[in-house]
Amino acid sequence: MKIAFISDIHGSAHWCEKAFEEIDSWGADVIAVLGDVMYHGPRNPLPDGYNPMRVAEILNAHAGRIIAVRGNCDSEVDQMQISYPMMGDSARIICDNRTFFLSHGHIFAPDNLPPLPEGAVFVFGHIH
Repeated sequence: MKIAFISDIHGSAHWCEKAFEEIDSWGADVIAVLGDVMYHGPRNPLPDGYNPMRVAEILNAHAGRIIAVRGNCDSEVDQMQISYPMMGDSARIICDNRTFFLSHGHIFAPDNLPPLPEGAVFVFGHIH
């Protein structure tokens, strides 16, 4: 199984499209979306190609392959536009007997790890 990890799209349709060009060329089976999908946040400048509705369209077209977690800029309003669950603070993917623990990075982070099984991989975004 091939897993692609993306994070911190912040409403940029331009970069979301570029990411999915790569993801599709790799033939990823699962796409882990690590939060901060549609909104750019009050401290961040508008990203290139800011178009949250287009981002939702792109992601929804791949909903069957997406496992997602909530970022610090994601809200219930965003979930209303997205057709896969995205409001959990964490998720797990088990692949080849290896656990991948997914988090955005604003709750669980390298300096605040959750309890993980031996050999688990901690995957997070948030650092841009």
